[in-house]
Amino acid sequence: MNIIELIKIIKKKIRSEIDVQDIVIIDKSYLHKKHKNYQKNRYHLKIEVKSKALKKISRLESSKKIYKILNKEMKDFIHSIQISIS
Repeated sequence: MNIIELIKIIKKKIRSEIDVQDIVIIDKSYLHKKHKNYQKNRYHLKIEVKSKALKKISRLESSKKIYKILNKEMKDFIHSIQISIS
């Protein structure tokens, strides 16, 4: 799966489960190309979510919620994610 398709899927899944005002997803895979465990089709992403609903719960709970929503993508396409809630 290419990064454009993956970003569309991630945005759609998060929006369907959480009330969000905005989502920005940044591909940071280029920073990890020289790492020992680098895999071409597994991405390193930064997900910036603006959500009043997520701000009402702890940072840990909001991260768990996003990981649960993206469970399949984490197994198949994402090596790591950095989550920012505002």
